[in-house]
Amino acid sequence: MFKTLQPLILASESPRRKRLLQSVGLDFRVKPSRMTESGLPSGSPAADAERWAHVKSASVSAAFPDSWVLGADTIVVVDGGIFGKPADRDEAASMLSQLSGRIHEVVTGMCLMRTVGGIHKAGSVTTRVLFKDLSRDEIEAYIRTGEPMDKAGAYGIQGIGAFLVRSIEGSYTNVVGLPLCEVLGWLTEEGIIEPDSGN
Repeated sequence: MFKTLQPLILASESPRRKRLLQSVGLDFRVKPSRMTESGLPSGSPAADAERWAHVKSASVSAAFPDSWVLGADTIVVVDGGIFGKPADRDEAASMLSQLSGRIHEVVTGMCLMRTVGGIHKAGSVTTRVLFKDLSRDEIEAYIRTGEPMDKAGAYGIQGIGAFLVRSIEGSYTNVVGLPLCEVLGWLTEEGIIEPDSGN
């Protein structure tokens, strides 16, 4: 659907982000950032997500200065608390229990940069998600699938975790891990991609 006109790197090892970009025909390389997500507090979940996306992009861009580098960081926010990926099954159960029957926000920070030219864009997208009321047995059964363990907030809306979600307000692909509409807009604005009209 889109043609890639300039070298593009995804600074993430997330298979979900990779599949989203591939789904619209983009040609890109994957060079995961090895930065550890800790520290860098800013007082705002959106600013935290944007800052981590910038850190990830910058760490990869330093090695590939002529390429465009896209970084992203997704967090789940409830009552002002930030949920990243659970460290173990107990933490996954705690997260899911706290999300049960409630609205939470999924925030993805994004950063697009190219070291040559000093070009840098940053922003974030927020989606509101309402969970159904979850029983302890449902939580335990879901954790046994293994799906929660590598996902912010301990669930994947694009997988088995779809059963948890009663409704969403905002971007679906943001909850998956990358707000595709906004990202494609950035890439088009910078002349990195264009629609493939077949001409």
